[in-house]
Amino acid sequence: MANFFGISLLALVVAGSTAVATHAQTTDWMPEGSFTNGVEGPVVGADGSLYAVNFSREGTIGRVTEKDKGELWLQLPEGSTGNSIRFHNGLMYVADYTGHNVLQIDPANKDIRRILHNPAMNQPNDITINADGTIYASDPDWANNTGQLWRISPSGSFTLLESNMGTTNGIELSPDGKKLYLNESVQRQVWVYDVLDNGDLVNKKRLLAFDDFGLDGMQTDSDGNLYVTRYGAGVVLKVSPSGEVLSTIQLKGQYPTNIALSADGKIGYVTMQKRGAIERFSISH
Repeated sequence: MANFFGISLLALVVAGSTAVATHAQTTDWMPEGSFTNGVEGPVVGADGSLYAVNFSREGTIGRVTEKDKGELWLQLPEGSTGNSIRFHNGLMYVADYTGHNVLQIDPANKDIRRILHNPAMNQPNDITINADGTIYASDPDWANNTGQLWRISPSGSFTLLESNMGTTNGIELSPDGKKLYLNESVQRQVWVYDVLDNGDLVNKKRLLAFDDFGLDGMQTDSDGNLYVTRYGAGVVLKVSPSGEVLSTIQLKGQYPTNIALSADGKIGYVTMQKRGAIERFSISH
């Protein structure tokens, strides 16, 4: 695996090795117990609402329009459970980990337009979508602490980009689509790849590593900084494209699963496992 991508290492940043500012600014955007423990996949839609999976019960998508105002937006088909949500060209894409699918949903009528199915996937976990519609999906095998990385073309064809990884989880593209970030939860590492015009990945490098706690969902801001949720640590890290930890956001709960940023980049929303809540914090630039 190492030779396939020609791995070279950046400076290794270990948790606690760099003194950074810590901000305790989070409040509950949705109260404890409003979502299940499987709350995940937050994303802000074009309507300004926040969407997240497993509202009230498993297999659903909830919409939050303002503080403490959530509703059941969609019941997924039987056998489907969402994990990650992204929007692209006005359509919603949902990683359905129990169905081994990525679902394409039209928000206007809530119809499922396409089901991108691949039984070779362990479970599509987190997804990110490039400007041309190419989907990249993390695919962990939690039982064996391994994982895979997939690419799904706009036409719906699947390509296995890498196997025999750690437990692949959070995944995100840089704003210009030229870098792909992917973390391994159990192995506590964040990797970065260069994205070629044809969607291939090259020049794999380790961006970050930690000696404690886990990693989950990630998102980049318009400046290319990466926000990383640290499962068990109860924090979100703001990380520069070069791997420097710029700040630490202290959360109320200990088990963040994913993060979404508002369209203007001024607000962060974090889904919280075990609390079944969504926390919110302000971002200063």
